Amino acid sequence: MRAILLAAGYGTRLRPLTNKLPKCLVPINGRPLLDIWLERLTEAGIGPFLVNTHYLAEQVEAFVASSRHRDQVTLVHEDELLGTAGTLTANSDFYGGEDGLLVHADNYCLADFRAFVHAHLQRPTSCVMTMMTFRTDAPSSCGIVELNALGVVVGCQEKVASPPGNLANGAAYLLSAAFLERMGGELRDVKDFSTEVLSRFVGHIYTYETSQLLLDVGTPEAHAKANAGN
Repeated sequence: MRAILLAAGYGTRLRPLTNKLPKCLVPINGRPLLDIWLERLTEAGIGPFLVNTHYLAEQVEAFVASSRHRDQVTLVHEDELLGTAGTLTANSDFYGGEDGLLVHADNYCLADFRAFVHAHLQRPTSCVMTMMTFRTDAPSSCGIVELNALGVVVGCQEKVASPPGNLANGAAYLLSAAFLERMGGELRDVKDFSTEVLSRFVGHIYTYETSQLLLDVGTPEAHAKANAGN
């Protein structure tokens, strides 16, 4: 199964660390975050990979060139950021007409991706994608989802002051070929996956909840927590 890793962001909340380092290469226990993604996904039988670049792209290019995974990575540079949905649409052919993985590679994620894929394969027939979820202790800073008894999303709210729970969107998605076809058609002009796409598919998104560590390392506090492993 192929994967697109979104890795082009500025990481502004992590400054000054990201003044000279792209967010996808910030170190977690001495290892670049992107290296951890490539290793864990490869071990789960996922690949090859497409990685988009923009901010400090030359550093990402140098990292990939020296990586043991370099033969499995295609880099796509964006002169202007396309947005999370825009990058997906522009590169949907990479999946070759099959189901594929889309992840925000600036998160730190220790989830079991084999189990995630298995859940996707067992999803209800009405669902066109599977979203990874996790329990958060800061729900107002996350996208929060509500589920029915089958584990299907029936509501999603993006970073609201009084969220309806603490089950958060983990920004990792297994996308069906049918969904990708729609992205290339009626949704080809949308830019943001979280705010413009997910709400259109409420009732058709299955979920897999991980109990393993999943963090947006976008702040110094979260980065420290990831390095502490808790």
